[in-house]
Amino acid sequence: MRDEEVRQPSRCLSSSRQIENHRLHRHVETGGRLVEDNGARLQHQDAGERDAIGPVNLVAESEAAETETRVAGLQRERAELTEAIARLRRGIATLDQEGRQRLTAAFERVNGHFSTLFARLFAGGRAHLALVDDADPLTAGLEIMASPPGKRLQALSLLSGGEQALTALALIFAVFLTNPAPVCVLDEVDASLDDANVDRFCSLVSEIAETTGTRFLVVTYHRITMARVDRLFGVTMAERGVSQLVSVDLARAARLRQTA
Repeated sequence: MRDEEVRQPSRCLSSSRQIENHRLHRHVETGGRLVEDNGARLQHQDAGERDAIGPVNLVAESEAAETETRVAGLQRERAELTEAIARLRRGIATLDQEGRQRLTAAFERVNGHFSTLFARLFAGGRAHLALVDDADPLTAGLEIMASPPGKRLQALSLLSGGEQALTALALIFAVFLTNPAPVCVLDEVDASLDDANVDRFCSLVSEIAETTGTRFLVVTYHRITMARVDRLFGVTMAERGVSQLVSVDLARAARLRQTA
C-alpha cells in the first residue's frame, strides 16, 4: 500500500509537468505565429509605403540644384522690380510736386489775366477762377465765378448766353496771354455777341496782336468784325457752280484813301 501511495503522487507530479510543458509549447507556438503575422503585416505595410512613394528619382539632386538656382534668380528679379517700383514712385512724386508748383504758378497768371480781360470786355465787373472739390491742384476742378456790372458774383452757368460767350473769350485770351503763339484761329467766336461787344472784341484782338505779334485768323460773318480786320478773304460764286477766292487788303485801302 505504501508503495502505491508513493507512486501515485509521483504520477500526479509527472502529469502536471506534462500539462505545463504542453501549455508552454502551445504558448511558444502561438507567440511564434503572432510574431510571424506581425512581420508579414509590417512587410506588407512597408511595401505599400514604397509603392506610394513611387520609383526613386535618380536626378533629384540635379533637379533640386536647378530649382534652387531658379529660385535665386526669381528672388533677384523680385528685388530688382521692387527697387524699380520704388524709383518709379519717387519719380512720380517728384513730377507731381513739380507739376503742382507749375500748375499753381500758371493758374495765378491765368487768373490775373482773366480778371483784367473780363473787366475790359464787360466795361466793368469782376471775375476770378477758383479750384474746387480738392485741395490738390492736380485733381481739383475749376469753377469760373463772374460778376458782370450790376449783378452779383455767380457761377458761369447762371449767366446769359452773351455773358457766357464774353466770359469764355476772356478766359481763352487769358490762357493765350500766358503762353502766346505765333498764330491763333478764332472760328465765329463773335456769333452770339451784339454790336457793342463785337467792337470790344475786335479792339482786344487788335491790341493783343500788336502786343504779342500774333497773327489772328478770324472766321466770321459779322460785318463789324470784317470791317476791323487788316485783310479780308472771301469766297464768291460769279458763275453758277464756279467758286472764286477774293482777297481785299483793307489796311492798304485805308492808306490809299488817306493819301488820295
